[in-house]
Amino acid sequence: MKPKEHQNYTLKVYPIPFADEHLSLTLNSFINVHFIKQSVLNVILTMYQCILDISKFYFAICESLLHNKGLMQELKESKFDVVLTDPILLCGPVIADYLSIPSVYFLRGFPCGMDFEATQCPHPPSYVPRFFLNNSDHMSFSQRVKNLLVSMLELFYCQPIFSPIEELAHEILQKKVTATELLRYASVWLMRYDFVFEFPRPVMPNMVFIGGINCEKKEKLSQ
Repeated sequence: MKPKEHQNYTLKVYPIPFADEHLSLTLNSFINVHFIKQSVLNVILTMYQCILDISKFYFAICESLLHNKGLMQELKESKFDVVLTDPILLCGPVIADYLSIPSVYFLRGFPCGMDFEATQCPHPPSYVPRFFLNNSDHMSFSQRVKNLLVSMLELFYCQPIFSPIEELAHEILQKKVTATELLRYASVWLMRYDFVFEFPRPVMPNMVFIGGINCEKKEKLSQ
C-alpha cells in the first residue's frame, strides 16, 4: 500500500495507528468470503462483520488525517478548486465540507443504497438488486420479497458503520450531519462501471459512467 510519486500530483504522507499488514489481513478475509458457498443469511452476517472490521481501519485513517492540524491547515491554504474522492467511508466529503469547496465522487458503488438516497434517485426493489443478494433485474416473487426485506433493513444495519464518522464530522465541522447529508454535497458522481454491463436502473443527471478508466492500457498481442 505504497502509492507511487507522480509528476501530476504531490503525495502527502501522515502517520496512522496500525501497520499495513493488519489491514491486508482484513481485506483478504473480506475477499475470501465471496468464494465460500453458504446460505444467504450466513453471507450477510459474514460480509457484514468483515465490512465492520474494514470500516474501523478506514475510520482510524480518516481520524488521523482530520486530527492532523498541520496537514489540514496546509490543505486549507492550498485553496483547491474541488475535492476528488472515493466517498465510501465519507472522509473525503467531510474534508470538502471543511474546506468549503465542491466535491466530485469517484466510486464503484455504495453499500446500503446510500448513493440512491443521497441523490434522491429512484431504486425500486422490484427490479434493482440489493447488496448481499445475487439477484438480477429479473426476479422471482420470492427473490423480490428478499430484495424488499434487505432494502428495508439497509439503513439500520449500516448505522453502526457510519455513526463513528458522523460523530467525527460533528467534531470537525461543528454541526450535526448524517452520512446521507454529507453525500448530498457532491457535484458529480463518477461511476466506475459501464451501463452496458449493469442491470437497468434509474440514474440521476449528475451520475456519469466512466467504466474502464482505471484499467491498464492494453498491450499488443504477440500473435
